Amino acid sequence: MTDLMSHEEMATVLPDGLTATAEVPASSANLGPGFDSLGIALGLNDTIGVTTAPAGLEISVEGAGAGEVPLDDSHLVAKAVFRGLGAAGVTPKGLRITCKNTIPHSRGLGSSASAAVGGLVAANGLVAQFAPDRVLTDDQLVQLASEFEGHPDNASASVLGGAVVSWTQAADDSSPIAGCTAECSYFATRLEVHPDIRAVVLVPETRSSTSQTRGILPTHVTHRDAVFNVSRAALAVVALTTRPELLLAATEDRLHQAQRAPAIPLTTRWVSLLRGAGIPATVSGAGPAVLALTVRDIPAALVRRAGAEGLAVHELTIADGARLI
Repeated sequence: MTDLMSHEEMATVLPDGLTATAEVPASSANLGPGFDSLGIALGLNDTIGVTTAPAGLEISVEGAGAGEVPLDDSHLVAKAVFRGLGAAGVTPKGLRITCKNTIPHSRGLGSSASAAVGGLVAANGLVAQFAPDRVLTDDQLVQLASEFEGHPDNASASVLGGAVVSWTQAADDSSPIAGCTAECSYFATRLEVHPDIRAVVLVPETRSSTSQTRGILPTHVTHRDAVFNVSRAALAVVALTTRPELLLAATEDRLHQAQRAPAIPLTTRWVSLLRGAGIPATVSGAGPAVLALTVRDIPAALVRRAGAEGLAVHELTIADGARLI
């Protein structure tokens, strides 16, 4: 595991009235062939505010998830804030947390990773005001956020911004990486996305459970399909950075999208429709959102058809990583 500051046993109490606000982007994972490794940050943001208080924990949520998520210490943002403060060796007497969410939940746009990253970055903002020598680095933020997720693709994209290549290393090399039965270290590096590339997401009204769609996946794949995805994932790095005309080929996949198709039929149909029109489209994460990475407009007729079928169409920038505002 990445070496984190270990101050928990000598935690310093933060003064009341410190405030920090983090803005954290959505993300899309896999990008076709890069299962659990490739990700990209998208310009759709949640805003997390944290204030130290004399006692207690108060959480308010506006927008996505309001009335659905817990408002106690089991809330993911709260867990992330406490984890970040603990890693820096500080503790609050109480906290007030505000969440203003625009990232839709359970749609394949990294809302849980954004919550974890937003909480950690907001915690870092508090630490910076009181113990600046204990501020967590980006590498440490990637590690902590990925521990919440169990894989680093979404979390690292929201921390670093741009596109990312991420990877997982088990402490015990004999451990299977999927599920990581031993302690894991998580790593990522940022790619600078070609300036002509735009992201378009099509978001259905239906939701999808990542854990359920993971359960659909086979435990073994053929050597031929593994080779196919290795070649496409490598090509994706080139396409994203210098050769966007290769994106259609670079976003092909044989390891997870077809296998998940029965669970997300509308998503699967729209990926096929867009790819048939020459638009590089993939399932965004576990779905049901569709991600298109393109250098040209999606035909207006397809946009109208998507709206008629209940899909919200958003053209988004490729975002930078989470930041304090």
